[in-house]
Order: sequence, then C-alpha cells, then structure tokens
Amino acid sequence: MKRPWQGMHPVKRLGWITLISLLVLAMGVVWDNWGDLALPTPTTTNETAQTPQASAAQIEQGRYLALTGNCMACHTTRGGTPFAGGRRIDTPFGGVYSSNLTPDPATGLGQWTAQDFWQAMHRGRSKDARLLAPAFPYNHTSVITRQDSDAILAWLKTLPPVVQAPPSHTLVWPVGTQPALAVWRSLFFEPSPFQADKSQTAEWNRGAYLVQGLGHCAACHSPRNALGASGAVSDLSGGLMPVVNWYAPDLTRDAESGLASTPLPEIVRLLRTGGSATAQTSGPMGEVVQHSLQHLKEADLQAMAVYLQSRAQSTPQPAPAAAKPSRISLQVATQGAKVYERQCLQCHGEQGEGVKTASGEVAYPALVSNRAVLLKDPTNLVQLVLYGGYGPATTGQPRPFGMPPAVLELDDRDIASVLTHLRTQWGNQASEVTPLQVNRIRAAQGQ
Repeated sequence: MKRPWQGMHPVKRLGWITLISLLVLAMGVVWDNWGDLALPTPTTTNETAQTPQASAAQIEQGRYLALTGNCMACHTTRGGTPFAGGRRIDTPFGGVYSSNLTPDPATGLGQWTAQDFWQAMHRGRSKDARLLAPAFPYNHTSVITRQDSDAILAWLKTLPPVVQAPPSHTLVWPVGTQPALAVWRSLFFEPSPFQADKSQTAEWNRGAYLVQGLGHCAACHSPRNALGASGAVSDLSGGLMPVVNWYAPDLTRDAESGLASTPLPEIVRLLRTGGSATAQTSGPMGEVVQHSLQHLKEADLQAMAVYLQSRAQSTPQPAPAAAKPSRISLQVATQGAKVYERQCLQCHGEQGEGVKTASGEVAYPALVSNRAVLLKDPTNLVQLVLYGGYGPATTGQPRPFGMPPAVLELDDRDIASVLTHLRTQWGNQASEVTPLQVNRIRAAQGQ
C-alpha cells in the first residue's frame, strides 16, 4: 500500500512533517492549559464562598491568610482603596496591573465562585478561562489547600465593593498574548499542591507550607531565567530581583543568610520585627516584614524559622576560600578612607564595630564580618548607599534607625571607593567595587 508521503519531494515532505509536528505541539499546549475544563468539576461544600456557611472563623482565617501572602501590597495602589487593584507591577517585559479583589460584581470578585477562585489560585486562570500573567505568583498559590483558598475568598467577599477596573497590561508583544502565555506555562508552570514530608515534624511541614505557598519566598530568593521564570517553589538559592534590582541572598548558604548558625529565637525575631542581635532587614524584605510577617502568629513564624534553618543546615556548605588580600590602588584606598570618615564613621565606628542600643538592639550594624558587606554581588550595598537603608517600622521595632541616602551627595567613584574600603578593612576580604558597577546599578534605577 502506497503511503501518502511516498514519491513526495523531500522539501515538501519536510514541510508537512514540520506542520504536523507544530499542530501536535499546539494541541499539547492547549490541553496542558485548558484540558481540565473538559473534565468533570468536583463538587465543593461551599461553592459560592460568601454564604451563611462562611463562618466567622473561616472569614477570620481568610483575613490572616491574606496577610500571610502580603496580598494587599500588590493589589493596592499607593493611597488607594485596599485590595481594589490597579497597581502597576513592572517586569522586564512591561507593566502588569493587579486585579480588583473586592466583591464588586462588574470589576471585582462579586460574581466569582469558590471554584473560580480556586482555579485562579491553583492554575493561574481567571473566571473566563483567561490565562493570568505570572506576575501573579500562581506557582506558589497552587501550593495552598482548597480549604485555605476558600477562606481567603470568604474574607475578600466581606470587603466593601469598589468599582475599579484595572488598566490594560502594557507587556511587549507577544508576551502578553494568550498563546505566548500558554507556551510559557507549558514550559515553566505546573501546579505544586503541598505534599507533607512524613520524615519531618508537623512544625517543619507547616513552615514549608508557608514558605513555599503564601509566603512565596522563592519568588525573590531564586534565580530567574531569560524568560522570567523563577525556580521551583522550594528553590531558595538566591538571585538578583529584576527591575527592583536587589539581590535576594541564598537562604541555604550560611555565608549569605546566616540561617544555619543563627539561634532560632533570633531568626523569629528578625522575621517579626525586622531586626535581631546580628542582622537587620531593609529594601524589599523590610516591606515584607512590615506588611506581612510582623502580623503572623508566633507559632507560624517559629515554623518558618525551623524550616528555613533546616534547609540551610542540610545544604552542604562550601569550605571558605583562603582569604586573599584585595589589591587596590593607593588612590582608591585613600579616597575610600576619607569618604568613610566623612560619611560613615560617626554611626558605624572607627573600626566598623557599629552601635547597639542599651537593650542590645542593633542601632547601626557592625561592618566587620558583615554578611551583607561581604556578598560577592555588591548590588545591595550600592542600593543602600544610594537610596538609604531603612528598617521596617514594626510593633517590636517601632522606631528603627536608618541611613540617609547619598544619591545626590556622592558620585560613582566616591561610592565605589568607600564600599571597597568596607570590604577590605578590619579583616574583611571581598572584591573591589568599581565605579562602573555603581554606575550600572544607578542607571538601572533610572537615576
């Protein structure tokens, strides 16, 4: 029996094979993203979420979970109504505007059922089956249980409805199109419902659930590829955060995070207040502490600390490399010392020893053996000098000490020289910071 392609010109045959292959791939992408819609929908006990069955306890649990996920930070414009959406989230591919989470029937969640909300949380897909942009970290929200998803919606439905349709995304073509999102998701997204590790304690598993799920720690603390995809929900290996241009430390390396060697109570204190006996938070992490972590229950903070410390302690730590004195020019050394004496010495001390309050809190951190000072990537140091360092204002630390910005006072050479001074004095051994590095970081912030 003669096959259809027998006798066909090789080029034409290759074209048909390519076309058929593309069609098969396209069908696979469509099924991967929307195929579950053809399957029977499981029934739920609370399909509309905001009904008499939504108890006060469930609503309160939803409020707490929304705090845990820091949902308001993205779904509230500056000075706007909480959760009404419309905040622009900048990405390397353009702007994404957050959705309205209030129960307005036309522009918010007023007509959403619990199943609709679960599909958004678990599959990153809107009520109308539209694929959501991954600026919404649905790889992490896919971790949470259906019970917690229903509770969050139950609480959101109690908010005052606000009529506010978000602006259209301004993503570069074709990034924001549904076909492009479908391909991206097939490559990089798979729902990750939480699976407890039976070899670990209930506390450890609770911490893992919070860190991997609503805490979405890997959204910052994992590297991103050229297409904007982060690592797995459990990947805490650190990376440079796009657009905001801060380096999120590797939480599994003690040299970067200190989690393996810091006592658990101090890790909990850092998460709750933004400061501990040995560390302070600032930048994006300071905002997380201020708007989310300080409001968590002590038991949940303890569970997160247990999980994070376990991850750091179970990761093989590379042997410290032999310290090699950095070779810097006399001009850079002299300039760095002068800038330090003029700008830094009063707070951080003549020998970089820092200052503590009478109660033992860090007022101005020591620079000697400071992990932030010694990071291979100096981005955070440059950011702190340019734009200032401010800890979060929390109940446990209501008036944190801060460092004023020097963006208008110091030029690139001044900043490079003083940071090189910090990284090469008092026993510190780290690489030189160059004016070119400072200039690139300054330029990335639009200054």
